[in-house]
Amino acid sequence: MGQAQQVRGAAISAGRLGELLGDMTSGRPAYRNLAAAVRALVLDGRIAVDARLPAERELAPALALSRTTISAAYELLRKSGYARSRRGSGTWTALPEEALPAAESEPGAGSPRPPDGETLLPPPESVVDLATAALSMPQDVLNRDLAEAALRLPHRARTPGYHSYGLPELRAAVAARYTARGLPTDPEQILVTSGAQQALSLTLSLLCGPGDRVLAESPSYPNALDAIRRARLRLVPVPVTEDGWDGEVLASALRQTVPRLAYLIPAFHNPTGSLMPPEQCAEVLGATRRPGTWLVVDETLADVALDTGPPPPFVAYGADGRADHVISIGSLSKCYWGGLRVGWLRASPRLVAELAELRATVDVSGSVLDQLLALSLLERGDGWLADRVDQVRHRRQVLVAALERHLPHWSWQLPPGGLSLWVDLGRPIASALAERALAQGVRIGSGARFGDEPGLYEHRLRIPYTLPPAVLGEAVRRLAAILADDPAPVSGAAPSPGDWVA
Repeated sequence: MGQAQQVRGAAISAGRLGELLGDMTSGRPAYRNLAAAVRALVLDGRIAVDARLPAERELAPALALSRTTISAAYELLRKSGYARSRRGSGTWTALPEEALPAAESEPGAGSPRPPDGETLLPPPESVVDLATAALSMPQDVLNRDLAEAALRLPHRARTPGYHSYGLPELRAAVAARYTARGLPTDPEQILVTSGAQQALSLTLSLLCGPGDRVLAESPSYPNALDAIRRARLRLVPVPVTEDGWDGEVLASALRQTVPRLAYLIPAFHNPTGSLMPPEQCAEVLGATRRPGTWLVVDETLADVALDTGPPPPFVAYGADGRADHVISIGSLSKCYWGGLRVGWLRASPRLVAELAELRATVDVSGSVLDQLLALSLLERGDGWLADRVDQVRHRRQVLVAALERHLPHWSWQLPPGGLSLWVDLGRPIASALAERALAQGVRIGSGARFGDEPGLYEHRLRIPYTLPPAVLGEAVRRLAAILADDPAPVSGAAPSPGDWVA
């Protein structure tokens, strides 16, 4: 398939739609294949919901099809709920209500309700958690660094223990890490937070007001999308795929909507694992600076570089190394341990001071012990981190081998980094499969959880490779057994063009 298409509400040209369709419309009858291909692009987010499709007279020559074929395909899309027409303004993409999954407030939610007095869930100790992409902390490492942190704690215990900006030593260590990776940074540019999520929430609260536009990728990190919604901000989604970002689409969205803030995950994108090329990073920096858009760059996964070297900090791609409109977010949760709630943001000293003042109204200070443990881990340098990345790379290999053996009809692209595969199931069964998987002891997040619009990515699962190899293999075997035992409603076989409409 081609790259992602456009912003919600925009028109898609006949030429661009032809590029996205590629050879997807081959086969007979042509109108059914065309309708099925457009539907697949909408469900995968490559064509935005509420996008205006080309006029029949424009699309027919672009696809070398008759106007009658285009008209029949559009009618099929309308009947199935994937398009709607507005008198005098054309045909627009849509999602039918039956494509919308049950609401999910947490990964794995929406499981079937058991009869009274019974439970469909296995004992907690037997549940394999594939809904969370995070690593456990090795016991020997935890013991070693906790012991070192404990030696430093008595000195801190003689003080009140409140550090609204974070421990000075930890701020200096984080700043030194940025500097070593090509972005000179002073400790005054660092605010230590209780995880990356708090850094994002504080930033949204300070810089945005209800009704402001916020640009974000689709799919994207669910907790970030939730934070944007809960702040009553208007989401401007820009599609991203395993092939990356469409620079023209991103630039067009920035020009057309002039968002107050943009939230991006350039290295490595969650959930696709894509890595934004250096030249595109530089373009985004310039494109956000011109309209005065704040840019929040989530770099929590940047260290998990499996097939490339760790990329430089995003701001380092700027021509002058200065980008006061950029807030970079980092964390120890992904490479070290999710239970260590230590994150940070890098911004101008003035903005850091304003964010620290806001932080004091909701969270006076972070845990001193956690920050001392984080300091000990960072002071060990990148040697242990390299071993950690090797471990993740091996687990990715184990997961891929298990999927190829037990579920060969599923497809994916091997991501250059990150902690998960973005798997294409071949048809929109993700929520139904997630429900059944939970009953069989596998908790996994449907792809719909990562979309900006209910019903998107229903043919996708995000499958992390963060668990031990034996556990990953068992999880895949359970998923395969579900499809083998009851293939009718959640079959993994690819649908024929006529399967999805009466």
